Order: sequence, then C-alpha cells, then structure tokens
Amino acid sequence: MSPHLRLMTEADIPAGMRLKELAGWNQTPSDWERFLRAGPAGCFVAELDGRVCGTATTIVYEGRFAWIGMVLVDPEYRGRGIGTRLLAKGIEHLDAARVPTLKLDATPQGKPIYAKLGFVSEYEVERWALERRPDFAGAGGSVAPRERVAAEAAERSASSPAASPPSASLPFGSQPDLEGIVEFDRDVFGADRGGLLKSLDDDTPHFTLEAKDRGKLQGYALGRRGSRADHLGPWIARDESSARGLLVEFLRRSKRETIFVDCVNLNRFACGLAQSLGFEFSRPLTRMYRGPNRHPGRPEFACGILGPEFG
Repeated sequence: MSPHLRLMTEADIPAGMRLKELAGWNQTPSDWERFLRAGPAGCFVAELDGRVCGTATTIVYEGRFAWIGMVLVDPEYRGRGIGTRLLAKGIEHLDAARVPTLKLDATPQGKPIYAKLGFVSEYEVERWALERRPDFAGAGGSVAPRERVAAEAAERSASSPAASPPSASLPFGSQPDLEGIVEFDRDVFGADRGGLLKSLDDDTPHFTLEAKDRGKLQGYALGRRGSRADHLGPWIARDESSARGLLVEFLRRSKRETIFVDCVNLNRFACGLAQSLGFEFSRPLTRMYRGPNRHPGRPEFACGILGPEFG
C-alpha cells in the first residue's frame, strides 16, 4: 500500500513530535507551529494504515530561496520510499511556486541522495554540544574537570579587556534592538526571516543578545529551549571578541545541562570558541542548494545557524 501525502495541520503536531522523538531530535511543539505559520502550504505528512509515518517542511524566505527540513520517517516504515516521496512533494510545491533556489542542511547519509537531485555543497556545518552537571548549569558549583576548564575559560573571557573592550562592552541588561537585529540578519542570512526571529524572542527573550561597539551592532544571538537541550542560534558576530562575549553570556543565561550550537566552518573562530568553552564535536552537516545561489548572505559572520530545520 502506498502512503497518502497531504498537507500538515496543527492536529498533526503530536504525530510530528512522536517522529522527532524516535529520531532523537530537539524540536518542540512551538517549532512545528513555526513551520506551519511560515509555510502553511508547504508542510506535508505521509499517512499509511491510518497513521502519520513521515513529515517534511518547507519555508520560503522572501521569494529568494526556500528551506527544506524535518524530513522524518517512522523507523517501522523505512525502506518504502516514503522519505523520497515527501522530499519530492516539497520540491514539487516549491517549483510550482517558482522559488528559484532550494536549500537544506544534509547529513552525511542524505548528502548523496540530495546530490542526485541536483543539490550542490555550499559549506560545512558542525553540531557542537556542551554537557553540564545540574548544579553547574547557568551557575557555579562543584564541577567535573572538563567543566571546570570551561568555567575558567568563560570567566577569563568575561573579564579579559582584550575579549571585551570597553567600547564593545555588552550591556546585556538592556533591551536589545530587535529591528536592528532583523536588519543585520537579512544581510547575513541572505533573506528576511524577521518573523522567525521575533517568534524566538517572544518565547525566550532572555536569550536575545546583542553586542555593540560605539553604537554599531557588532553581533547578536538568539536561542530556543528544545526538548533535549537549549539551542544557541543564530549566533552572529563581526569579530571574535563579540562572538565570545555573546557565547559566554548565553551560557550564563541558560539553565539547561545540555546546550547545542551548529557552527559554520567558514567562520574562522566559531568552532574554536565553542571548543575552548567545553563544547565537544557531535556531528557534521553540509549546507546544500539547488538552483542559482544569488543570495548567499554573509556566512563569514555566521558563527552558528538558527538550526538545520530553519537555515
């Protein structure tokens, strides 16, 4: 029996959560709501035997390019071509909408599949993870040796004049200029995604950070509370000192034991900063695109992406 493909609705969010739990992913119901708000005509499910057994989501950014994500298939139903059909459905929808460029972040297993569909590599992304003891997350306390090294590094970063010059001191207690962040983000990402960023800020405003130097925005960061971990991203900075200050402050504000960040390899300091503060490499991803890449953004300023499912 072939699966039935249809549009995803809010009623399917519990099924989507079940599939992402089986995959060990970090999304929450709020993330599924973001997909449905951003791409109500481009999110799909596959049904078989009266049960949702697969998902795929798409988001079009300003008509410039689209993002494909959340291609999930129930392990019990794998090997039947369901993921391929969902992916084809998403691509068909985007082609019909005449979106010139399609993008996604591919796992090593998915990369050759996407290559056969005309996707080419743009750059590499690395997932880094930090594990902290409950009594250490967001505060002091007794820590393991690796955690102690990270804590000492963070303390040095926060207090070092070289890392945080007075002109770039980060007034983290002040209200960030979200409109300024959205404007800068459009340049870095390559298209406007202000709705998504404002949604993150609405849910977790204490994770919205900015770094300024003499009134000029040097960097910013937002974050999400995932089901398994807090996720830092986007994490954007023009310079290493701003990037470090944002990362240190995010770690201070997060109270979770586990924190994820997806670092851009084109950035010359992101992975090194994460490693210096106790993060460990978790998995590789490849950013890929199909069609003309007319709006690549400024990936050299991107320390961490919003997430593989969003771009």
